[in-house]
Amino acid sequence: MTPVSIIRHPKERRSKCSLTPLEGRPDFSFYRARLGWSFDMTGFTVLALGAPEMSEADAGRPILLLDSTWRLLPQVEACLVGEGVRRTLPVVSTAYPRISKIAEDPMGGLASVEALYLAKLLVGERDDSLLASYYWRDGFMLELKKAGIID
Repeated sequence: MTPVSIIRHPKERRSKCSLTPLEGRPDFSFYRARLGWSFDMTGFTVLALGAPEMSEADAGRPILLLDSTWRLLPQVEACLVGEGVRRTLPVVSTAYPRISKIAEDPMGGLASVEALYLAKLLVGERDDSLLASYYWRDGFMLELKKAGIID
């Protein structure tokens, strides 16, 4: 099982976070970004936009997921040191109903649990338990089918 590290922005509300049900799993480590704190991403596959697409060739490295709104993401990225391997996910529509009055989400932006599920799927680790508590699970699975990623 690929270990996963998740760094949350300090303003990310756990009550609304799609990853909260995964807290306590032994294969997950959760961190809160804060001023003066850093995380060495060396050796990690870092989920990011605008990078080469993730594939089974990326299996074997732990996954780093940054959990934040798109607008505040640069603050979390500022905590990263070292050299990770940045990878993007294929464009799949999110099932999460996004309503932002401040900024528009980028194309390919997924809810954190959707991104994590897809990343693990791409490295050959389908884990449906990741979506067990996700309210929009069925809609997301339908989007993956439409994209030809799952049968």
